[in-house]
This record gives sequence, C-alpha cells and structure tokens, in this order.
Amino acid sequence: MNTKDWLEHFDDLDDDDNLSGTLQSGRRPRNPGRHPKKQPLSDQMFVRKQDDSRSAFKFTYKAARFEEWWLLDSLGAFYEHKWISDVLRRVKGGKEASVYQCKPGAEVDVPWLAVKVYRPRSLRNLKNDQQYRVGRVDLDEDGSALWKQADVNAIAKRTSYGEEVRHTSWIAYEFKTLELLHESGADVPRPFAMEKNSILMEFVGDAANAASPLSSISLDVDEAKHLFDRTVHNIDIMLAKGRIHGDLSAYNILYWDGEIRLIDFPQVVIPASNPASWNLFQRDVFRICQYFSAQGVKRNPGALAAELWASHGYKIFKEVDPKYLDPERPEDRKAWVKQNR
Repeated sequence: MNTKDWLEHFDDLDDDDNLSGTLQSGRRPRNPGRHPKKQPLSDQMFVRKQDDSRSAFKFTYKAARFEEWWLLDSLGAFYEHKWISDVLRRVKGGKEASVYQCKPGAEVDVPWLAVKVYRPRSLRNLKNDQQYRVGRVDLDEDGSALWKQADVNAIAKRTSYGEEVRHTSWIAYEFKTLELLHESGADVPRPFAMEKNSILMEFVGDAANAASPLSSISLDVDEAKHLFDRTVHNIDIMLAKGRIHGDLSAYNILYWDGEIRLIDFPQVVIPASNPASWNLFQRDVFRICQYFSAQGVKRNPGALAAELWASHGYKIFKEVDPKYLDPERPEDRKAWVKQNR
C-alpha cells in the first residue's frame, strides 16, 4: 500500500460532513483469520467459501483505489456474515475515522446501517492519546483485557507491534463503552459489531440524509431546555458507570427528529484512576454549557460540573487548566478565561 496516496486521500476528507451513528447490540463476528492450524476438511471448505465471498463484495460507493482496498479489508467479515450487503456512501470523513452508510444484509432487520472505519494505524498519530489512556487497562480486539505480558511489554516499549495493539485497544474502548452506556439507558449508538478497524452501527437518519451534529442546529428555547437536560442526564449516566467522554461538545452529539445521540468514545476517561479526569470533565461540561448558552439556556458550567462530580463521590482536584482546552478552538480558551475571572 502506498502511504503517500493514503495520506493524499484522507487529508482531503471533509470534517464537516454529516455523521450518522447508532446500532443494535448483537454478537461479534468471528475473525475469519482466527482459525486453528489444523482443521477438518468441512471447516476448510467453509473458510474457503467465506474467503471467496469477499471477491463478490462490490459496493455502490465510488471509493478511491486505496480507500476501496481498506474498506474491503475492514468490512469483509461484516459482508461474509450477511450483516451488510452494500456500501452506499460516505457520510463523514475525518482525520481519525470515516463513517459510511450501508445497506443491511439478510441477517439484520434495520433500514440502514452505519459503519465507522478507522484510518490505518500507520497514518494515525497516537502520541497525544496518552492523557486519556492513563488509568485504563488495554483491551484486545475482543474487548477483553490484555493478558499476554508480551503484548503489555510491546505497548510499553512502543514497538511497531505494540502500536498496533494500542490502536486496537483504542477502538475496542469505543465499542465496549457504547455497549456499557447503551445497556444503561444512555442516548448513544447501539453497538452491533466490531472488527479490528471498524464498528458497525444502526444508521441515524433516512434514505437521503444522515443525522446532523448538534453544533449545526439552532434550537428554540423550549427544545434547547429539553435537550440540555437530556445531555446532562447522559453525562450523569456516564459518571455513574465510571466514564467521562473526554472530548464532548455539540460537534459529537447527533441531532435527529428532536432526539440526540452522543458519539465518538475512543478517548473515554476513567475518572477514578486518571489524574486529569477532573480537568477533562470540566472541559466537557463547559463546552456543552457554551453551546446551550447560545441557544438561550444559561447555566454556570463550574457549578454544574462540581455538583455532578461530587454527587458520584469523585474527588475535586483543582480548577481546569486552560491547556486542556482544545488548541484548535481558541474561542474555548477565551470564553473559559472570561467565565473564570
């Protein structure tokens, strides 16, 4: 694979495209490559049949050459298990992952599906992920805690293999968090299945449109009050389950037909074991209050954050440090300074 071509393609992706999210819980597909060395003849024929099915996986979406290769590699298992039958279009392009609308296969009874496909690990910059990973146990591609010491050592030494394991853990945290929060009644995508580079979800939208990020929606005051309360309820559920989004804002909350869905959880933070958790939590609450303030709902973000945090027994460390605010959104920094003078 030509890395330069990959970079040229993915750098052109539009971060402002609409995003869909959400899914339905179910069993995780078996990794077709995870078979014993010695198999009965019938199993060998089954594997061959599965592999052959990938050659029939042609999709409507007109992908660039290397993007098409990556989609075939990332989505082949979903196709083999008849969970998807076609890739219709890309509804979100980003620096970390892209989201595609898919036609369901015979095994899934929903109108459409969405699949989030992460960029190749070699093209992702993981060096800034560490502040979120502190206090987290690394996961394998099945979502289980790593138990092989060799894998743990490889991550610590930052070997090429270790970086691949870290990449898998990053994606697994999103999938497992979606499972946990959906089972807890939060407004999040319902996880349907995971492969090492992709997460399958139920599509939020209709045949022609994907759900929009809340940041692009103007609300009347009554609806804004309702959705603000709903957002705070979701933040409260996350804290109750020992999770902080870590990068929450109106940009990663979907809006569709008067309802919301919180999305994008790979950087989820564990509040009880991450020293930066209080700072990151305040940042989440501040950004949410900032958006809803523009919609006519005024709340003190510092007081709200402290109330939620204390209600779950977590220790308040210190005031948020502006360095934790997104450097690509200078308006966050300016507004925070004004709020906390």
